[in-house]
Amino acid sequence: MNIKLNNKMQLLVLFIIATSLLTVAQSIITTGVVYLMSDFSVSSTQAQWSYSVFLLVVGVMIPLSAYISRRFTAKSIFFFSLSTFLLGSVICYFSNSMIVLIIGRILQAIGNGVIMPYVQILLLRITPEEKWQTYMGLYGLVIAIAPVIGSFLGGFVITIYGWRALFSFFTIATIVLLALGAIFVRDNAPTEDYPLDYISVVLSIVGCAGVMLGFTNVADFGFAHYLVILPIVIGIISLILFVKRQAKLENPLINLLILKNRYFTVGTVFICILFACLNGCTAILPIFMQGVAYNSAIFSASVLLPGGLLIIAFNIIGPLLTNRIGIKKVLVMGCVISIMAFGCMMMYTQDSSFEFLAITQSIRFIGAGLALMPATTWALTMVSDKVEDGTAVNNTLRQIFAAIGSSMAVVIMAVLAGGAIGHNSASVTGFNQTSLILLILHVVMLILTIIFIDDKEKIEKSK
Repeated sequence: MNIKLNNKMQLLVLFIIATSLLTVAQSIITTGVVYLMSDFSVSSTQAQWSYSVFLLVVGVMIPLSAYISRRFTAKSIFFFSLSTFLLGSVICYFSNSMIVLIIGRILQAIGNGVIMPYVQILLLRITPEEKWQTYMGLYGLVIAIAPVIGSFLGGFVITIYGWRALFSFFTIATIVLLALGAIFVRDNAPTEDYPLDYISVVLSIVGCAGVMLGFTNVADFGFAHYLVILPIVIGIISLILFVKRQAKLENPLINLLILKNRYFTVGTVFICILFACLNGCTAILPIFMQGVAYNSAIFSASVLLPGGLLIIAFNIIGPLLTNRIGIKKVLVMGCVISIMAFGCMMMYTQDSSFEFLAITQSIRFIGAGLALMPATTWALTMVSDKVEDGTAVNNTLRQIFAAIGSSMAVVIMAVLAGGAIGHNSASVTGFNQTSLILLILHVVMLILTIIFIDDKEKIEKSK
């Protein structure tokens, strides 16, 4: 990528700021679901789609990231993403029904789905490979801050000014970023005349959307409902056809041959399990603290806030430690710390103190923070000559497993609780046993680390 040296930092800083803003938009609306139910006279499930549809659209956009990064300049991507996000924000602000709001959220998500994977590709393109852990740590630091601070402040903004104030903020902030981009983004690097296979695009969208939608619906409808079975079946069939088609194309939408690199595949599996567990915990912890232990929403948020701040710090500490002591030791440390935290979660009761909950959740976030960026970066270094394809595959699978994890954890907890979650001992047992399953998944991650994961230099010497 022939970007002049003095433009590199301008590009990187603006893209990271823009990505942070768009990432805040993903989850901040969850604090306003109750208000949406009241204003639009909809159920909680319908209001929740203001959040779920964002995740869904981002998931189906990610497979296009390899094509987009090859076909378009950074400048084009910057202005398209932010302009689409701006239009979505304006529509959300003036929305007079849930349908209109969801249309606005879809446009916001398209902007996020284009820029989020691209900024990672851009970072890896313009920095030397030996600095990837450090820069990915800085990137992870900024991206981690956005949802934590956003969710915390979003509650106050909505309570005082109403949910529309969020979208007025996004509108103003996006206009400022577009103005800065017009001044500072100077990327005229040549692009590839890379063809787009439209059949692959349709198959990837139907496949990813079907699987994610089906598993998202599990929590609301159970496994046997047609709104679960039908999307998953259609999604799986579409993904099978997609995989077969990529093998036949000279210029595939995603180069799945990259999965023949076993180290990249192991790193991606590690990340998928980690994200499934992270999102699973995100789903069941508020249910346990509010629905089972009868604590307030403020109590629940306060329990998770220290951990949220710690994962921000360890997003940078993890990569720095990796540079000093190696990837294997860092990931082993992260897995062991997480296993300890899930062991503590198996002892949660309805009377567990705030201090015990906050400390154990902080420990869990430390473990996740240590592993997250180092594992992602390590997997991509294994295919450093195909970073666009590696990023597309890694991010797509991660997004799918995040959706599956959040839904499956709730379903498993409900099943283990006897079918319904409530203020009773059976639900406590269900939560404890679900925590055991998440612990076992981290043991699998630990085994993968011990057997397969090591510093790239050692792997190359052993070949």
